[in-house]
Amino acid sequence: MSFKIFLRSFGVLAILLTLFPFIPVDHWSIRIFDFPHLQLTLLTLIALLTYFLRFDLRNAPDYLFVAALTGCFLFQSYKIYPYTAFANHEVLNASVNASKSLRIYTANVLQKNDETKILLNDVKKHDADLLVFTETDEKWQRILGEKLNKEYRYSIQAPRNNTYGMLLFSRYELFDKEIRYLVEDTIPSIHTKLILPSKDTLQLFAIHPAPPTPQHNPSSVDRDAEMMKITKLTRSSHLPVIVLGDFNDVAWSQTTALFQKVSGLLDLRKGRGFYSTYNAKTWFMRWPLDHVFTSPEFRVKQIALGEKFGSDHFPFYTELSFEPKEASDQRLDPPNEKDIMKSFKQIENKEEEKEK
Repeated sequence: MSFKIFLRSFGVLAILLTLFPFIPVDHWSIRIFDFPHLQLTLLTLIALLTYFLRFDLRNAPDYLFVAALTGCFLFQSYKIYPYTAFANHEVLNASVNASKSLRIYTANVLQKNDETKILLNDVKKHDADLLVFTETDEKWQRILGEKLNKEYRYSIQAPRNNTYGMLLFSRYELFDKEIRYLVEDTIPSIHTKLILPSKDTLQLFAIHPAPPTPQHNPSSVDRDAEMMKITKLTRSSHLPVIVLGDFNDVAWSQTTALFQKVSGLLDLRKGRGFYSTYNAKTWFMRWPLDHVFTSPEFRVKQIALGEKFGSDHFPFYTELSFEPKEASDQRLDPPNEKDIMKSFKQIENKEEEKEK
């Protein structure tokens, strides 16, 4: 095989991987390509640049091939641009005189992980007001409870042995506390209201939907349906909202984009960086899976990743300021009817699947 054929095959691969997310199929073998978007962008750039080593100025197909690769690279760059420091902040920085704040720390602990001491030291270092841990079984419930229950007087605990357990600890009062099962009776989500020291009340949703993988669920239907059910709850809430947890979805996917459009929630990462929380065990294949989305009443004081502690996820930390009077400065445009119907359709797809 000639070197040019090799380069062209490499380029074709980059083009195909760029097109995969557009295929309207929920199977994991297609949806998995939503994740490594930054890596696909780099792959496409390499394919484009190396092809010039054998580019023939007199060959028309070469021009077409380079044009296709350039289009793919521009599309990939367009998708990741909002998460670079060159883009505008979707959630604005906190005002200088902001006095109401909420510090949040969320981490997927990896159920089989035993490095509890490192995690607890990182929790102490960040000194957050609200903690959410996913993949927590009864072992994690006992270990975290022994160290945190005294300082964090309020909690909602749903330990599970199936890697979908969830524990929430709060310094601030919680009420209307619920553990709900939005899609499957084995995957809990936490719904509660939180009262800030200023007496302002917030609505919290903590979720950990199932990923589209062969060992968990071959389809993304469950994940997508749970996220869309949260959008319905968000739209019906009269309180400022925070949704957080391990979404098992990246910030730039079509599902998360629809989630934002319909819910009106804002992404802290936009204009600040990727803050990739997964996979902590390899430097190259990383993307953001753990998220904190907020309604427009919040602004950002700080965002950071926590310490590596034996999990395949990094913890995600943010300090928010509560500035409801400035909310109009950063509201998203209201969703159109098509987007709303599309989100409802994803819920219907899951209901139809259950009936089969």
